[in-house]
Amino acid sequence: MSFCDDTLLCNFPKCRTKLGGFAWVTACSHVFCDQHGSGEFSRSPAICPACSSALSGKLDIVRTELSPSEEYKAMVLAGLRPDVILDISARALAFWSYQVHQERMFQEYSLSRAEAQLKQMDKVVTQQNQSREVELSGMRGEIASLKKVMEEYKRKYSEVSERLMERNRQYQKLQGLYDSLRLRNMVVGAGDRDMLPQPGRNDYNIGVARQGTPQRSPQFLSVAPSGDGRFFSCLEADGAKNFFQYSSPARERGRPYINKH
Repeated sequence: MSFCDDTLLCNFPKCRTKLGGFAWVTACSHVFCDQHGSGEFSRSPAICPACSSALSGKLDIVRTELSPSEEYKAMVLAGLRPDVILDISARALAFWSYQVHQERMFQEYSLSRAEAQLKQMDKVVTQQNQSREVELSGMRGEIASLKKVMEEYKRKYSEVSERLMERNRQYQKLQGLYDSLRLRNMVVGAGDRDMLPQPGRNDYNIGVARQGTPQRSPQFLSVAPSGDGRFFSCLEADGAKNFFQYSSPARERGRPYINKH
């Protein structure tokens, strides 16, 4: 507020409203709005709400009109000597300058308080940013480690997938072999069942064969794996008693010559 400003502010704490109409002026150079002035100065003894000064004098508190009429302006100082008029004007200007100074002091105090709060908030924000940076760097490290772990799991997953595919191929191959062997066994089993003798026909064929076959039949028995010698025998039903040996030319050539004479 400067001298060119024509509006005063209420000095009541936490009010700070612009004054208009009527105001309460004190001898300690404070001014209050009509609402707070009427409430505070109605008690006795009266105390200034701004500086806590005792206002016990008759003219220590004056309710004045801030926008007086032209008639009041023409008559309020009429008849006074010039020195009195100048003294009244000087005191009025001193009151105004004090209000301006107080307002400036209040604004400077408010500014310094706001700056202190701003610095405190800036400090808190800086600390929070530093802590966030630390947390962010830690999270970046965790993300990097998790990426490495994920890459390792991907590699293991690819290896396991390849192994599983190989096992599936082997399983499919073994399944095919098993199916082919099972089909072959089924075919062989069906053939064996077809080759088994039937009860009625086989008995009849066996009886006919026995009637047409003599009791003794010459058989050749192989006695060596090489097949170079055979025994010819007439086999009885209960076993062979007599047999004749026929030697092969190869065996005769291998025997030494013995002179009987």
